[in-house]
Amino acid sequence: MNVEGSLGLDGVVKRFDHVSWAVGDIRDALPLVELLGGRFYQGADHARNSFRWVQFRLPLGMLEIMAPLGTDSFLHKFLRERGEGLHHLTFEVADLSDAVRIAEEKGFRITGLNFSEHWSEAFLHPRTTNGVLIQLAQWEEDIWVGYTLEEVLAGLSIDAS
Repeated sequence: MNVEGSLGLDGVVKRFDHVSWAVGDIRDALPLVELLGGRFYQGADHARNSFRWVQFRLPLGMLEIMAPLGTDSFLHKFLRERGEGLHHLTFEVADLSDAVRIAEEKGFRITGLNFSEHWSEAFLHPRTTNGVLIQLAQWEEDIWVGYTLEEVLAGLSIDAS
């Protein structure tokens, strides 16, 4: 293995974007976000997968908080089995199709592959990434900017990706 030279997704990964934290109720997590210096950035209700996500800019990064909506959300099972905490790490890629192809060629298992107009994503299964769910994503910037935190928490911003 060559850890000093060009590896796998080098040239395809543009940057580390955010860490995502799964919680039962986003409002309950806000005191910690405030303590860490988080400033609301954007968020929405993800219609296809029944969860709400809210992103906060931190001094040196971004934190996303996700909570289940309704009864069909995958986050209910996640929270029941693992409790609140780290859900995934997100890396922005220049071309999701290339990233998926390279990851599969290197033996990583892909799950949750989804292409849409504004946001496309794939996950590297944690059984092939030493226990951490990795999200590879390609998107248009600032699609959900313009809502306040209260509007997002009231369900007024919809993510149809």
